Amino acid sequence: MYRTRDLARWSTNPTRLAKRLVDNGTLERLAHGLYSRPGRSRFGPVPPSDEELLRSFLGGSPFVVTGPERWNALGLGSTAMYAHTLVYNTKRSGTFRLGGRSFRLRRVAFPKRPPKEWFVVDLLQHATEAGVSRREVSAAAGRAVASGRLDATRLRSMIDRYATRAVQELLEPFLAVVVA
Repeated sequence: MYRTRDLARWSTNPTRLAKRLVDNGTLERLAHGLYSRPGRSRFGPVPPSDEELLRSFLGGSPFVVTGPERWNALGLGSTAMYAHTLVYNTKRSGTFRLGGRSFRLRRVAFPKRPPKEWFVVDLLQHATEAGVSRREVSAAAGRAVASGRLDATRLRSMIDRYATRAVQELLEPFLAVVVA
């Protein structure tokens, strides 16, 4: 992955160099100022992974990919699909097309290595977007805690630190019983 500024060490005009490398097929333009050298397989060019794209686009700043793919994997009743990949980061907000893929970036707080309990809080905060009821998800989360699939103490910590007031109030009676 290359930014236009990365090409400055080989040319006094990195923009022109980038255009020439794209024209001869050495680089592929992914977004304004963002390029990759496409990998090859026997089936053709291999695009960069979402993580590589985001790491380069965000200049190495921290990010976490979330959204329906992560929410659905929790097994709490969500079966949502998005046209965009939802990415929380510390640098940018907005919807961006990178390498033909769409990413919705939001600047919000998130843990460095989010546990699955954090994704539960994230799902509860985006329940309407995911097409599920907060009450149904909180009930399913209660069953997951009771069965041991979710850690009650860690869930409490994630709710206290990252949940909105509405989600905290919804889960307070549940947590008072579970985390005693």
